[in-house]
Amino acid sequence: MTGTDFSEWLRGRSDERLRALVAARPELVTPVPAHIDGLAARACSPSAIGRALDRLDRFSLAVLETLALRPGPADRETVLSLLRRAVPADRDDEALGSALDAALDVLTTRALVYGPDDALLPAPGVADALEPPAALGPPVAEVFRHHPPERLDVLLRDIDPAYEGGGQADGGRPAGERLAALLADSATVARLVGEVSPQARAALDELVWGPASGRLPNARREVDAASAQSPIEQLLARGLLGATGEETVALPREVALVLRDGRVHRDLSPGPPALEGPVRDQHLADRTAAGQAFTFVRTVEELCEVWSVDPPGVLRAGGLAVRDLRRTAQLLDLPEWAAGLVVEVAHAAGLVAAGEGEWLPTGGYDGWRIKATEDRWAVLADAWAAMERAPGLIGERDDRDRPLNALHPDLRRPGAAQTRARTLAVLESAPPGLAPTPESVLARLAWEQPRRRPALRDRLVRFALREAEHIGVTGLGVPATHGRAVARGDGTAAGLLAPLLPEPVDHVLLQADLTAVAPGPLTTDLGRRLALTADVESKGGATVYRFSEQSVRRALDAGHSADDLLAVLERHSATPVPQPLRYLVTDVARRHGRIRVGTASAYIRCDDPALLDEVLADKRAHLLRLRRLAPTVLASKTSRAALVDSLRAMGYAPVAESLEGDVVVARADARRTEGQLAARVTASATPDPEVLAAAVRAMRAGDSRRRPVEAPEGQVPRSPATATISALQEAIRQGSRVWIGYLDSQGHATSRILEPARMEGGYLTAYDETRATVHRFALHRITGIAEIGR
Repeated sequence: MTGTDFSEWLRGRSDERLRALVAARPELVTPVPAHIDGLAARACSPSAIGRALDRLDRFSLAVLETLALRPGPADRETVLSLLRRAVPADRDDEALGSALDAALDVLTTRALVYGPDDALLPAPGVADALEPPAALGPPVAEVFRHHPPERLDVLLRDIDPAYEGGGQADGGRPAGERLAALLADSATVARLVGEVSPQARAALDELVWGPASGRLPNARREVDAASAQSPIEQLLARGLLGATGEETVALPREVALVLRDGRVHRDLSPGPPALEGPVRDQHLADRTAAGQAFTFVRTVEELCEVWSVDPPGVLRAGGLAVRDLRRTAQLLDLPEWAAGLVVEVAHAAGLVAAGEGEWLPTGGYDGWRIKATEDRWAVLADAWAAMERAPGLIGERDDRDRPLNALHPDLRRPGAAQTRARTLAVLESAPPGLAPTPESVLARLAWEQPRRRPALRDRLVRFALREAEHIGVTGLGVPATHGRAVARGDGTAAGLLAPLLPEPVDHVLLQADLTAVAPGPLTTDLGRRLALTADVESKGGATVYRFSEQSVRRALDAGHSADDLLAVLERHSATPVPQPLRYLVTDVARRHGRIRVGTASAYIRCDDPALLDEVLADKRAHLLRLRRLAPTVLASKTSRAALVDSLRAMGYAPVAESLEGDVVVARADARRTEGQLAARVTASATPDPEVLAAAVRAMRAGDSRRRPVEAPEGQVPRSPATATISALQEAIRQGSRVWIGYLDSQGHATSRILEPARMEGGYLTAYDETRATVHRFALHRITGIAEIGR
């Protein structure tokens, strides 16, 4: 069968089967081919076949390799008999047959195998894409292609005493063809193997199941069976190995198949390997994962609050400096890899972004932080599952020995999201309570996608497992109930997580040693207020905050008064406000703002001249180069910010003021950059069925080779907008054609004959018969609609 036969086979498939094909291989309709022949050509291209092969599991790939190695068409029973040899004897034969039927259905659905059930063939181009199939070496003809005729004569004389020489043999066949026939004969190969030493046979056994090639110095030297000394020379002299280069040898495919005793594969399993690992209580795992999810949300919030006040800079090449990541890790009390994960997920979720040379929270962060905790976690988990970046690579070096920094563009890996999605799918398939080991997850993925590059994939899988535990998708290694929802992408994760989260508390325990103990997770409002007024001293089951002069002044700088601070503490404290804390707040507030700093370059203004005398007399003020302009005003050449910091370092409590003399309030949430929450996405989007149906209709229409439909004569249709929308919806339901009027980008009215597929977001997606293509039409540009023939 030829490529034309393949096109005819595709053309004979039902529309339902064609829709299944393009759903499994959506790249075939991007863009939509003009006809079925175009679809067939695209399906047989090397890139398209490579993508399709990458999606096959090990058993389906083995079935395809078995078909590709056969010289002609094969029926199901032939394939089953070949596979049965590679399956352990204790496996159920009925289960093998069911697995084969499922694999053949997958292969025919994806157009990798075609033809009637009793004459199945690999699609054109598949055999070339599979080279080398089943870890086999090249065929005899390929191995000995560049051997001179005299060398082939020597080989044939050593292998077959009946060979007469001269490049020809019985029947006039070329020497190369006779050599291939001899080495494909099991009796001949058994005789040749029996003639070599045990060491040579051991070397042969190492190559039988792959890799089928090796390196050998001076591989092309000529040697005959009588003079061969070393084990490799014995094999080369009998054609059991062939030199494919100056220093490379290969085991011919025909010889390997004979030595495999008719088996294409060594040990074939029709089903995936079972996941292994310890079994734990599922409810305990869910609660543990919920605690980790809660902590992760609060950590992201803490990161954004810290960066609101003290944002790190953006490197010239993009990303976050190593020292800034290290400092962030210390502030969050996390290892650097975990801090890098927090930063990357916050960026992927649209909570932080680069703005004016600094990494700042976005406007979307303010909307995110007022959501319920479970909804905030769902945003972060979805962003992590879908992001095309690998946070686990932070700290490593690239090919040019440059460090890979957090938020750097080089952290993007094309297969990261897909590998993470596949890892989550494996976890989702685990029985309840099972904590799969990384090795068993890797074994499952190796079976599901054997053609993927194992080195990078295995690293990404291990990163995903570690990150899933830290984010709260798993707990104690067990996939949590809400984590399984993240893997499914059905939007139910937040609802499943909510009952497991701890109830936030709205009170603290104030103590006489200027500390406050939060007996649990605080409400968002109280947590923000307390973080502004005090510093976190320790974390754990209860968080300890410590009040200090600097922390109280920070709250005063943000615009709060002493009465406000004390009122908040009294309202949210389970104990009376201790006298030392009350004294601290009132004392700092009494001194706060007595000195004011403005712009001269900068000036100091104070209603108490004695206090300015004290400042001028302080030796530490010498570097400020202060000059008295009036009894209550000092001027300085330093900037206002530097002057405020210097006075605070000297023990004073100045505040900054504007040109109008108003106090400049330093709000913690004032620094933001543009950005919104990332839209909810999934790592593997399923093509829209309506678009696929329209694509199939378009190819069928093009395949009929009919001339483009001409619009009816006369004026373009015009109708009210509501009537137009209703008529389009009815046409979509019935699958009928309509005639519309449409204004192009220049405002000219045109006529179109359409087969509407779907309508959403202000656009109509339809097959345009006038232009024989699938197109999107803006609804506001449709002037009207009419039935065909009106």
